[in-house]
Amino acid sequence: MSNIPQPGRNHESAIDRLVSLLSRLPGIGKKSAGRMVYYILDGDPAYARLLAGELEMLHQAIRRCSVCGSFTEADPCPVCADSGRDHSLICVVERPQDVRIIEESREFRGVFHVLGGLIAPLDGIGPDKLRIGDLLSRVRRGGIRELILAFNPTVEGDTTALYLQKLLKDLEVEVSRLASGLPVGGDLEYTDKLTLSRSFRGRIKL
Repeated sequence: MSNIPQPGRNHESAIDRLVSLLSRLPGIGKKSAGRMVYYILDGDPAYARLLAGELEMLHQAIRRCSVCGSFTEADPCPVCADSGRDHSLICVVERPQDVRIIEESREFRGVFHVLGGLIAPLDGIGPDKLRIGDLLSRVRRGGIRELILAFNPTVEGDTTALYLQKLLKDLEVEVSRLASGLPVGGDLEYTDKLTLSRSFRGRIKL
């Protein structure tokens, strides 16, 4: 049975149900969710209707790019479809949001490949659950000179990088990883643009 709050269940109010839903988002606790709900209540009802409409349409408007696996409204995504970018240079990332973060740094002019996660045996995530096969297919088709592994410097990131390095060692492609300007245990999402830029420029060949 779904644990998503339903109207009228458990005698919860509309405020309680919305707080419960918002607090399930990453980084949002009950207090933050409560502040959001009361902000919406105090504001223009038109804003609430617009927000609800955009949320309702989100899964219909956004899809996965058939090439890189990032979220997009058009397939292929604007990055993959851009002939002005260096398609021989692929930046491999964990999540679609990492693509946006790197794009905002304006340092990278290649294309991307989203794995959809990192290898994490304790969480039951093995290589077979990631888009590693699609990455190998892109490399084997030819025309790829370098893969930049842009993973967070965590145990899972290191494990995934090592696995890919071994998997790609017999293929004619250079494999590198972002330099150590990224703090150990850090997250690309919270890395400033200057640090990210330096990490790309000082990337290390594996």
